[in-house]
Amino acid sequence: MYGVRLDGLGKSIPNLDITNEYLATMVETSDEWIQTRTGIKSRRIAVEESTTSLAINAAKQALENSGLEPKDIELVIVATVSPDMAMPSTACVVAENLQIENAICFDLTAACSGFIYASEVATSFIKLGNYKNALVIGAEVLSKMVDWQDRGTCILFADGAGAAIYKRSDENNIIGFSNKSDGKGSQLIRLANIPHSNSFSKAEEVERHIQMDGQAVYKFATTAVPKNIIELLEKENYRLEDVDWFVLHQANARIIDSVAKRLKVSLDKFFMNVSEYGNTSAASIPIALYDAKHLFKKGDKIILSGFGAGLTWGSMLLIWG
Repeated sequence: MYGVRLDGLGKSIPNLDITNEYLATMVETSDEWIQTRTGIKSRRIAVEESTTSLAINAAKQALENSGLEPKDIELVIVATVSPDMAMPSTACVVAENLQIENAICFDLTAACSGFIYASEVATSFIKLGNYKNALVIGAEVLSKMVDWQDRGTCILFADGAGAAIYKRSDENNIIGFSNKSDGKGSQLIRLANIPHSNSFSKAEEVERHIQMDGQAVYKFATTAVPKNIIELLEKENYRLEDVDWFVLHQANARIIDSVAKRLKVSLDKFFMNVSEYGNTSAASIPIALYDAKHLFKKGDKIILSGFGAGLTWGSMLLIWG
């Protein structure tokens, strides 16, 4: 088995910044109402950008930071629930634009847990010796899937992309994963696809926007995430006290606060940027990791943890540097 290290991060966010005050002109809400319930102050919304363009820009930055050339990348995975096209995969289009010619490319759908799932796939392949260098991207344009008259969802979701490079290494810094799913919660967060319609059947009427049972999702996240983190640490023979930083999916500040309390860990160890970007699904963890990197010291032990539709959830333990 080979070692793997994280080496190179990138992010890309849309230019348009939509504040809570602006949203209050569109739907019945207020800055105080949104901040109290979510911790979100503003979010970035794609106008000229797309899922693909955001993914390309984040990947380009990660490549530059890693010192690798496009020819060095052998695996590209894009985690997304909002691709611009059903086919080809976003990963293939990213590879084409960055002139990555020696890689296997595919997309992965695990909603807000997508970056953690994709990271386990990529690092497992590297540890087995199948590939040396992998590019993993979380990219979303959720604004095209939101009902902008539904204040339960339109205040939450936003757009962006984050990318990471994983490299084969003599020293293993990717300690382990614990990824889970439970189909019994599949209806708690859902989004219909293209309605079934052909020459032999009548088109189905479906709701084409994100639908979510917010209270049930909150209960799920605040219960499953701390349990999952503890399970991962026990499996890898680490303690909560060993962890220097926690970077969770940036869905809701209240969820992160609740996880910290359940773990009995200081909130100071939990990085948060949800106030600036909102919930960017598969993009939120790599964007947060990019924004937090100046805080990390070599040797810091970091937990990444995501949760979302599926239901899916998972955690990753890595050593910085």
